[in-house]
Amino acid sequence: MPRKRSTDDGDELLARLGSLTAQARERAELQRSQVELAVALQRGMLPRDLPAADGLHLAVRYAPACHGLNVGGDWYDAFALPDGRIGLCIGDVQGHNIEAAALMGQVRAGLRALASVTGEPGELLGRTNDLLLALGSDLFATCTFMRLDPATGVLESARAGHIPFVWATADGRSGVVDDEGGPPLGVQEGTDYPVARHRLTTGGVFVLLTDGVVEGPSLSVEEGLRQVVRLAGIAAVAGLEVHALAAAVIGGAENVGHEDDAAVLVVGLDGLRAAHAAGSGVQP
Repeated sequence: MPRKRSTDDGDELLARLGSLTAQARERAELQRSQVELAVALQRGMLPRDLPAADGLHLAVRYAPACHGLNVGGDWYDAFALPDGRIGLCIGDVQGHNIEAAALMGQVRAGLRALASVTGEPGELLGRTNDLLLALGSDLFATCTFMRLDPATGVLESARAGHIPFVWATADGRSGVVDDEGGPPLGVQEGTDYPVARHRLTTGGVFVLLTDGVVEGPSLSVEEGLRQVVRLAGIAAVAGLEVHALAAAVIGGAENVGHEDDAAVLVVGLDGLRAAHAAGSGVQP
């Protein structure tokens, strides 16, 4: 009899272990499906092609978050405007889930559509703000939009609660451009977004980024920005390609174990018209 009870107990234990194993397998399969869906959604939201123009060099990178579904609301975009200039955009929707990624897609698509009506950065952000409010989401978004003339290097920029951008020159100068901006999109009706004017000339680069690039568990935003300034300065002086700089910047974010997704857009120019070829870099 004792022997039979031991056998029954063993069978019961094996049955429980089998049930737990099956449940764990189901959870793992569900998690895998969610991750695949999130990754597919994120990839589908980001642009596949970047605009081309004489002397214009663009490079982009995206890194998913280290935890969770590896998806978030960070995005970049670059596209030709009706007047021949180039629209450059980077943004971050609040949250790190599929809802944030889906709203990011709506904001990006809406901004592109509105840019066909007006490419003026301040007005464009104002209209995008109205669009986000009309969607009725509880989430908000930060964003920087720039309108660049590749022939002259002149760019106009407006910022909605977004992190500043970094610039560097071939003669060794570099820094952070912290223009006056407005509040994030989707927060307040009737918001005005000031427009700043800069010039990017031969050999210079500027780096648009999201806070996931420069902020981590052991890294403050200020220190992160200093690191990007240093990398941009080295790249500009050495004449490195924008793709190498973008890879270095996003690689630095991955090395600090960032908990947020991260996006980078690097822009460089060469071959400007002779009248604008003297000097180099972003001129605030």
